Amino acid sequence: MDREESASMNEQTVLQPSQKIDIESTAEQLKTSQVVDRYQDMVYAIALTHTRHRQDADDVFQEVFMVYHRKQPSFVSEERRKAWLIATTVNCSRQLTTSSWSRKVVPLYDDQSEPLVSKDFSFATDEQDAIFQAMRGLPDTYRTVLHLFYFEDMPISQIAELLDVQAGTVRVQLTRGRAMLRPLLKGDYFDE
Repeated sequence: MDREESASMNEQTVLQPSQKIDIESTAEQLKTSQVVDRYQDMVYAIALTHTRHRQDADDVFQEVFMVYHRKQPSFVSEERRKAWLIATTVNCSRQLTTSSWSRKVVPLYDDQSEPLVSKDFSFATDEQDAIFQAMRGLPDTYRTVLHLFYFEDMPISQIAELLDVQAGTVRVQLTRGRAMLRPLLKGDYFDE
């Protein structure tokens, strides 16, 4: 399922009569297609950050929105919906990349020769594209916190809560990730 197919999933969230709901404090109930439209770039970027391959990112993208469509979760706020989507994307990506199948398969193409970001997906600036390409070579832990901090504008406390680690751990991972990125980005857009 690609992004166009996922837009066709537009089932309305149905609440059980026994459920009490406070309309003012509950996030707007959105159709799956509206959620896909609103969060597709974020989910795809996180999946691409973790999997490093477009085809795997497409699989994760599909799985995240299929899980959302099947479960039809309700949220107190849009921030909770966004956090749920991020956590689900990270988990699906980890499942894919740590599966025994993916560890035993050898790709038919050279990883570095194929462009990671396709023409239909790009970031807002050339600098972001350069940072994203440089992040490909970093370990998964650093890619995750760097992506959430810089591309999703999440505060350290929220990243720590989402990844179920201490805020100090996130700070250390950001510092180490930045140190690893610095030599990779020197000369392109960033000079020191």
